[in-house]
Amino acid sequence: MTTLIQTLISGLRLGSIYALMALGYTMVYGIAKMLNFAHGDIIMVGAYAVISTVSLAQLPGVVGVAVSVVVCVFLGVTIEFLAYRPLRKAPSLAVLITAIGVSYLLQSLALLVFKSEPKAFPTIIEIPSLTFGGVVIDGMTLLTLAVTAVIMISLSLFINKTKLGKAMRAVSEDKDAAELMGISVNRTITMTFAIGSALAAVASVFYGATYTYIKPTTGSMPGIKAFTAAVFGGIGSIPGAMLGGIMLGIIEQLSQRYISTLWTNAIVFGVLVLVLVVKPTGLLGKKISEKV
Repeated sequence: MTTLIQTLISGLRLGSIYALMALGYTMVYGIAKMLNFAHGDIIMVGAYAVISTVSLAQLPGVVGVAVSVVVCVFLGVTIEFLAYRPLRKAPSLAVLITAIGVSYLLQSLALLVFKSEPKAFPTIIEIPSLTFGGVVIDGMTLLTLAVTAVIMISLSLFINKTKLGKAMRAVSEDKDAAELMGISVNRTITMTFAIGSALAAVASVFYGATYTYIKPTTGSMPGIKAFTAAVFGGIGSIPGAMLGGIMLGIIEQLSQRYISTLWTNAIVFGVLVLVLVVKPTGLLGKKISEKV
């Protein structure tokens, strides 16, 4: 029983990291209606920013996190401006190919700058573990869960209560109508990418703290898993991204513990297929009628 509880706790921690990544995906897709497949590589860049600041420049961990957020936001906004904005009215296939191209470009640049050897991720903060009846809960697990919950609630309030959040919802519904109402579509989408990239920076800190080593291809599989989590929960839905990430993390940890690590990815993606067969919009997604 202790092993099962410990596995579920590990799943919650991993799921929270996936949820943070998926929130970035779901923000961009929900508002800009484009899949930013370079999101996982922005996470990789964020992790390298922390390593460069804390391990190489010997600055405090808090400064490393702040630098990571600034770097990721700048990178996300630049990618949106240079790669995605010119394709705003292009076919979705063109945007998808561009996103994949940006992803490989970031990996190649990271390989050029940081080389192929994995770099150790520094300790940002040390939090004591808690023990309940033989079950050990790592301090970083508690912090990861708390930060993810706070971010999800804050994002929901931001989208529903603030002026910019309402502008984002208007752009999501109908870009042309939003523009006629005086909303700057370009500014709104840029802000969406900025928020999504800031979330990627936060996710990179927790991912690095969990897996301890970073390399240029680090963002590839987590990026795919985060996209899977977003689709699983209902892409475009903030609570759906959270639910999808948590469930994905738990399924992954349970399959590793009780089945085989070799089958983990097959089981995760198999569950995704089953969910989409039963509910194509994801667990919390809503069916959107196409305008004709």
